[in-house]
Amino acid sequence: MLYDDAFLARVQHGLGAALPLWDVAPDTRLELLTISENATFRATGTGQGDLVFRVHRPGYHTRAEIASELAWIAALRAEGVVATPRPVPLKDGGLIADLTDGSTTRHVVAFEFFPGREPQESDRLDGWFRELGAIHARLHAHSRRWARPEGFSRKVWNFESTLGAAPLWGDFRAGLGLDAPGRALLERTAQVLQRRLAPLEAPENFGLIHADLRLANLLVEGDRLALIDFDDCGFSWFLYDFAAAISFIEHEPYVPALRAAWLDGYRAQAPLGAEADGQLDLYVMLRRILLTAWIASHAETPTAQAMGIPYTHGTLALAEAFLGRHG
Repeated sequence: MLYDDAFLARVQHGLGAALPLWDVAPDTRLELLTISENATFRATGTGQGDLVFRVHRPGYHTRAEIASELAWIAALRAEGVVATPRPVPLKDGGLIADLTDGSTTRHVVAFEFFPGREPQESDRLDGWFRELGAIHARLHAHSRRWARPEGFSRKVWNFESTLGAAPLWGDFRAGLGLDAPGRALLERTAQVLQRRLAPLEAPENFGLIHADLRLANLLVEGDRLALIDFDDCGFSWFLYDFAAAISFIEHEPYVPALRAAWLDGYRAQAPLGAEADGQLDLYVMLRRILLTAWIASHAETPTAQAMGIPYTHGTLALAEAFLGRHG
């Protein structure tokens, strides 16, 4: 398993040794925050405020892709589009450091620490989703007008890279606990999605998005809603951002209320045709099957372990209902 205790201890030790690159003492306290695609640590007592260090999973994003992510964050911050942490430069002015771990090189990026907490299901999530819809509308407006720098490179999240021939997060057919009838059900669902999504991959519907603004990547502080973790930002359907926002809770009975609030918030900022309501159904189903694949291919992560086989069973129930509406 990639993220076992020995691996994490080794990465933390390597990060500690590299802290002087940011003018931070090597004995600064490091605390593991999250494990997902990457391992993320919080450094306290740095002399320049608390910092968050993201140690990238090797082989996922190239240096050019990481630099492109940071360029978009810088542009969003400069124009005041959203509240999101500032990338913290190294002493030499660069933004990406390399850690050597045996024969492997791991890219590392530092961010300022933002206070706040993840919104909870016990909160009035519809209020936050109304704000999130407005935030997504502003992000999409910026994406449409922004002149991306030369060499800008981010992954494309379309059917081929999610459920198709070149899946970035693994084959959904390998979902945990998936038997032959379940596999056939998801394959039928994927065929419907492929057919329905193909005509929507047009410039007016498709562009640079965050692609992962789920609850874990939102920070609530008073009445402020801040965004973190642009690590999966890329080119996809704009409205796919809503599907990402309800990651892992797609089956909950309160999701229709969140959807209505999100649409209200979005439409308060930008026009959105009536056809958007039906399209959201497609993106939610696509994302749910994609996450079923992610759980199987990232079984070492706490999120995948918490979801497990029951998440696959829930995906099958959603797929049955989806085919009843769209099949």
